[in-house]
Amino acid sequence: MTIEIKVPDIGDFKDVPIIEILVKAGDTIKPEDPLVVLESDKATLEVPAPQAGVVKEIKVKVGDRVGEGALLLTLDAAEAQPPAKAEADRAAPAPAPSAAAAADLHAEVLVLGAGPGGYSAAFRAADLGAKVVLVERWNILGGVCLNVGCIPSKALLHAAKVIDEAREMADHGVSFGEPSIDLDKLRGWKDSVIKRLTGGLAGMAKQRKVTVVTGLGKFASPTTVEVTADDGSKKVISFDKAIIAAGSEPVTLPFIPHDDKRVIDSTGALALEDIPEKLLVLGGGIIGLEMATVYVALGSQVTIVELMDQIIPGADKDVVAPLAKRLGKKAEILVKTKVTAVKAEADGLRATLEGADGAVREAAFDRILVAVGRKPNGKLIGVENAGVNVDERGFIAVDKQMRTNVAHIFAIGDIVGQPMLAHKATHEAKVAAEASLGHKSAFDAKVIPGVAYTDPEVAFVGVSENEAKARGLNYGKAVFPWAASGRSLSLGRDEGLTKVIFDEDTKRLLGVGIVGPSAGDLIAEAALAIEMGADAEDIGMTIHPHPTLSETFGLAAELYEGTITDLIAPKKKK
Repeated sequence: MTIEIKVPDIGDFKDVPIIEILVKAGDTIKPEDPLVVLESDKATLEVPAPQAGVVKEIKVKVGDRVGEGALLLTLDAAEAQPPAKAEADRAAPAPAPSAAAAADLHAEVLVLGAGPGGYSAAFRAADLGAKVVLVERWNILGGVCLNVGCIPSKALLHAAKVIDEAREMADHGVSFGEPSIDLDKLRGWKDSVIKRLTGGLAGMAKQRKVTVVTGLGKFASPTTVEVTADDGSKKVISFDKAIIAAGSEPVTLPFIPHDDKRVIDSTGALALEDIPEKLLVLGGGIIGLEMATVYVALGSQVTIVELMDQIIPGADKDVVAPLAKRLGKKAEILVKTKVTAVKAEADGLRATLEGADGAVREAAFDRILVAVGRKPNGKLIGVENAGVNVDERGFIAVDKQMRTNVAHIFAIGDIVGQPMLAHKATHEAKVAAEASLGHKSAFDAKVIPGVAYTDPEVAFVGVSENEAKARGLNYGKAVFPWAASGRSLSLGRDEGLTKVIFDEDTKRLLGVGIVGPSAGDLIAEAALAIEMGADAEDIGMTIHPHPTLSETFGLAAELYEGTITDLIAPKKKK
């Protein structure tokens, strides 16, 4: 039986060129084998075979411009089966009618996972007029970030900051006495913040008529997801388009007794069950340092172990140094050190620590926080049943439209790669929702800022000096010390700095690192400057309010240009 293979639905692209033909007459192909490659102004798209067969005749050539429904080739089908659904969605063959008929619910757009990326994708798709089903494992929206991540950690970090400031104000003539910790009340306040936000999400879902289904969702086919509730009941949902937003989970270590309740991850640390006398934090990254900041303020003796030669590996050392110095006065920070064993004993957890020089020591702790990173959930949701490619680590590859190798299935957030950040996921979510419904949308952000909400905060965006050196870039830099900032000094803080990296050829901003109070709020201006292609003069000539911390960004640009008057006379730029 001869069938015609046509261009499937490729969204809002009506006239795109063929840049590669991957088969020739006589080739035997299998379902999902790529046939041709199309190129839009934002992405390349492979058109796969809807079924097996032998290529009979190629009807196009490289350079031809095509749109949906254009004839690409003819195929002697291995089996006579209707290819219409697969052609329409550029996906694996659709399930038999009996399977579709068995679905309990149908969605035009199904979103798997209701974290910041998932609910953003669902809401955007609903706003565009789609019938949306949002599948979430837990009975509350918001995912890790809102429930056991970004939001509760910031609530506790605020409490930690107030505790520290109350103690330190004695040096400035204001004494409050030693802060008293009511753990139940503190936990209750943290939970109330979460409840207020999650309640708002539930209301927004209802207002948009997004159907929320609770349970563990796994793909059963290219067009169905099976959801298993806590009571074991199952529900099958069919869909036209799907957006995977299944997130990630904490990495575990084989030599750690994770079944011991005294070993915790970030979720356990945020539960705030008690204040351990001695806490070991494995990992000197952002999560570990934020939790160390909280527990130090609450009164724990904290030891931080980091395998690399500095905390927040990858960031410039001079940007991290003020944090390392301040936190190092309150906690023990061990860099170039690894934990080689942990033994659970009745009176504590005994850890073996090994330094770079080979020196070994043992120490006992009441709790151990494992914060060595997160891993994607790509292998836990049955994507192989939908034909979606997932790598050995669990990541799903996507193009700039957030489209997977199966054209009607998209993926966003932690599951598509680093950085694993909520604000990246929400940006990707809108792209995926729009692209899935035929709108011309693509993820083309130049930079994604990162923030450690420690004390002081550390924020960075774009190219670091380490990266500029490694890439051999012709760069220049300037570092403005906050010891020269009136606003910083009025806060009783002088350790911060703002560091700017510029392209010496174009003078455009490449990257920024900021350390100090509210650095996370300040970094957004730097991200915008990079996105807009701002140069040093643009930034320096922008009038910043005085006295503020934000003006340190403008002053750093002036320092780079050699026009600053707030420091000793600088060298003039040639």
